[in-house]
Amino acid sequence: MFKISLRGRCALALAAASVWLAGCAPMQPDLVRVGRADLQLPPGNWERLDQGDSMLFNVLPDDVSHDLPMRTQAVGLRGPQNEMLAVIVVQTNATNDPRDTTLWTYTCPDQKGVQVTDFAKGSPVRIDCLRYKPRADSEEFLMKNRPVLAKWVKHQDAEPLAPYSHVSYRYATAEGGYMLVEALVDQRLLRPKTVGTDQFLAAGKPAQEWLIKFVDAAKNSVAMLDGRFVVPPFPIPLPH
Repeated sequence: MFKISLRGRCALALAAASVWLAGCAPMQPDLVRVGRADLQLPPGNWERLDQGDSMLFNVLPDDVSHDLPMRTQAVGLRGPQNEMLAVIVVQTNATNDPRDTTLWTYTCPDQKGVQVTDFAKGSPVRIDCLRYKPRADSEEFLMKNRPVLAKWVKHQDAEPLAPYSHVSYRYATAEGGYMLVEALVDQRLLRPKTVGTDQFLAAGKPAQEWLIKFVDAAKNSVAMLDGRFVVPPFPIPLPH
């Protein structure tokens, strides 16, 4: 019979522990905690923003908003002149506690002038909805569609420089997992400067690629035990 010495067993245990630790996300003291999630931000001059006493978001439908506790945190990215370049607000479950099956009645309706993608294809048991408005600073879009958020960013003096975009991604599972992330982003971080027709026509591609990464990061956060939400870097370098 093959036998392993005490020293050998210790070595195997250490090796197994090393493999397990290698599979975990590295500990980072600067992560921003939001309920069950850890928010990992890309490089830049980020700061926490106060939500005050009002709730920026509610859980829809209202019949689950009282028994599905949420936590919200907002962060802002400052530029070289201390101007606000981007604001990201995250709301997710307060804990990982299991829940009974949750039926979500929130839909993902089309809207004129807004890029809407319903990845759930109208499913009654889950939400997977991306909304993107390239020019959220025009026609009072934010005030008409997200009045609480619009008033809050003005009160906080956190509105990005115009023109800026609005991104909203809502993801929920039948088991009660929930995440809503909204971003107001200076267009200089999403759309490159263009010269000529060809560059102009291709200028929207970096934003579309970033949106895919943003959606994937939110989905991964809901699936992970530590809720790690790794916000992808913006496609265009920060202005100097």
